[in-house]
Amino acid sequence: MTNSQQNATKTLAEQTEAFLDRMLESTAGAFNMFTINIGHRLGFYRALAENGPATSEELASRTGTHERYVREWLEQQTVADILKVEDAGVSPTDRRFRLPPAQKEVLVERDSLNYLAPLAQMVVAAGRPMESILEAYRSGGGVPYHEYGDDFREAQGDINRVMFIKQLGAEYFPSIPDIHNRLEGDPPARVADIGCGVGWSSIGIAQAYPRVRVDGYDLDEPSIELARRNGENAGLNGRVNFQVRDAGDPTLAGRYDLVTAFECVHDMSDPVGALHTMLKLAGENGTVVVMDERVGDVFTAGGNEVEWMMYGWSVLHCLPVGMADNPSVRTGTVMRPDTLRKYAADAGFCDVVILPIDNFFFRFYRLKTVCAV
Repeated sequence: MTNSQQNATKTLAEQTEAFLDRMLESTAGAFNMFTINIGHRLGFYRALAENGPATSEELASRTGTHERYVREWLEQQTVADILKVEDAGVSPTDRRFRLPPAQKEVLVERDSLNYLAPLAQMVVAAGRPMESILEAYRSGGGVPYHEYGDDFREAQGDINRVMFIKQLGAEYFPSIPDIHNRLEGDPPARVADIGCGVGWSSIGIAQAYPRVRVDGYDLDEPSIELARRNGENAGLNGRVNFQVRDAGDPTLAGRYDLVTAFECVHDMSDPVGALHTMLKLAGENGTVVVMDERVGDVFTAGGNEVEWMMYGWSVLHCLPVGMADNPSVRTGTVMRPDTLRKYAADAGFCDVVILPIDNFFFRFYRLKTVCAV
């Protein structure tokens, strides 16, 4: 064997070894997401955060769970370097485990921008209808949103909640003076929030701008039921109204000063129809804002900083959901700016402008309703 052949063989072997390492790392990550979901859903992290270090028996007692399962979970979390053990050498039921401060913010502090526990819940829920997903791949059909269950519905709302509550009205809209001024002005502005889900975007707008009235529209009835509860708990009855209703009702045309669609256009089987509805709702004097994923302008082999995640959601959830209705344009999560521009033009908008809002995961678009003369 020549030197070049030896080098080629060695290179291939190195590449194989590197891929094996990646597979094992991915497996560890998958197990961690599932076990983080267990700790999140069963309240293990919160119990450790609020009541301090615990043995398996103490944590089981605090959370109404079985000690043997809790012990295994605590040990796994320690080996995964999520929890810390105070004395590994004592008997298994005497070991005390604690949640470090850095992990506490990410896993427990619901009002922190670093709160990511719902991400694990979403990942687990995304695989819930796996047999239906596989069948969709074979047949070209889709998977209805409801098949992903309450876990996905609730986690999807929770993962963006803090951004909507803390940043939308405090940072993002104030950076666009005419939108901000109209939401603060008189007569009180009306907002239509299309695809509002469990309601946090609508609630965030209403809390930031005490004069506005927000109508949240979504076709998923369980989401609207949860949105109504969230609105009641926020004390916004009368100013936020959630409806299971087709916002294309012609009686709503021209009623709204601002029409929004947050992270939902790429899920729609007919985004052009939805955008045309938004255009009608806004009329000549209203403003339309769409928030969607901050994917790259074009496909590249490596993707940009977020596409590894967005393609994951698309493969498991967004594309199957978008293809559940027929006909469908089959967008998927990775909706690039030119794709939205085409949809907007087909819907009757004059132009699409990317707003100067800095967010790692999302891009904000303003869809112009009036063409320059």
